[in-house]
Amino acid sequence: MQIHVVQQGDTIESIAAAYGISEELLLRDNDISNTTKLVIGQCIVIAIPLETYVVQMNDTLEMIAEAHNITLMQLFRNNPILSEREYIYPGETLVIRYDNTMGNMIVHGNIFPFIDKVILRKTLPYLTYLSIINYTATKDGDIVSYFDDTELVQEIKDYGVMPLMLLTTLTLQGEANIGIAYDLLLNHDFQRNQINNILNILRTKGYYGINISFQYLSISTLRVYEEYLSNMFRSLNQAGFYVFVTIAPEISVLNNQIELARVNYSIINQIAHNIIFMSYEWATNLNPPSPITSIANISYFINYINTIIPPSKVIIGIPTVGYDWQLPFVPGISETRLLTYTSAINLANAVDAVIQFDDVSQTPFYTYYDVRENASIQHIVWFIDARSINALLDLASENNLLGSGIWNIMNYNTQLWLLINSQYEIIKVI
Repeated sequence: MQIHVVQQGDTIESIAAAYGISEELLLRDNDISNTTKLVIGQCIVIAIPLETYVVQMNDTLEMIAEAHNITLMQLFRNNPILSEREYIYPGETLVIRYDNTMGNMIVHGNIFPFIDKVILRKTLPYLTYLSIINYTATKDGDIVSYFDDTELVQEIKDYGVMPLMLLTTLTLQGEANIGIAYDLLLNHDFQRNQINNILNILRTKGYYGINISFQYLSISTLRVYEEYLSNMFRSLNQAGFYVFVTIAPEISVLNNQIELARVNYSIINQIAHNIIFMSYEWATNLNPPSPITSIANISYFINYINTIIPPSKVIIGIPTVGYDWQLPFVPGISETRLLTYTSAINLANAVDAVIQFDDVSQTPFYTYYDVRENASIQHIVWFIDARSINALLDLASENNLLGSGIWNIMNYNTQLWLLINSQYEIIKVI
């Protein structure tokens, strides 16, 4: 696998010829719609299959998988286009294998129940675990759900993915309520009510376990979180359910020095089945313009947690979103817009931007001007590209972490899944 960064004068034809692959495969693997104009600084992932097969008359997917000693899930992973249609056609080329020499990887994802069904079916073959964001805890231990996810849970299981009920005090819009969190943490009656409600949902809907998202975990609140999680684990484990924990690490940079809250996660490690370290990026972002993630910060954090938690229990987050900030940035006033990878590239193409790259954070960015009513407004866009994703995957591999957690998978990121699938064997646990 290689990542090509587009230079002045590059075309689809010249890049395909340079790497000895077909233009069709290059376009498909990178979800490129504008074939006549690439953005300088744009990433192109080059993944050359180890083995391919040309479909013959009367072939079926089951026959092809059996003949090549692979599973149907592998065939769908290697050829995501198959999830979009019912038939295969004689003469078309399917990817049978990639050179997955980087080892095994657990992949966790997050979705809302209203995900597009085509995107869901294209994505499920790549996943080990999937947390459904559909449940908000209330202060008295009741749980609010927003959608009927019964059929969704079953479909997830049909693809060999373990469904997890994500429980948080946040709303679906990412709005926080610290009061509710502390009411639950400090009141055992509320906790018992919540546990009973959780068990009822898990059993009724067919979930395998719960993923509890901690928003306010800090050194000062650690003890009450440990007690809360211990109570939760005892009841759910006895009933045969898994307990996962998602924690947003507190990392900052002060005077060019990385600072982090040195929370001792050792007790949580003993309780939880796995710990996902990941920051949620919602549609609204009140933070000033900055990299979406930073490989330097995460590397520093992993060096710390590896002294407390076995790497084999750690799942590290990979964000997939970007933001477009209006400049100069004024909190609460300046416009901030959420972008997918595709929309970030399309915007750069539309405004003739040149994508630059920050070596410290390993993330891309660009600036542009928006002319409105004779006023020229500057913007800066930070997002995630193949280089960012691959740096995070390498970090997980080098530190022997269990795997990666994707926030989120509501939009299909072709390059993300190609990077994972062409380098790693994705583990299925059910």
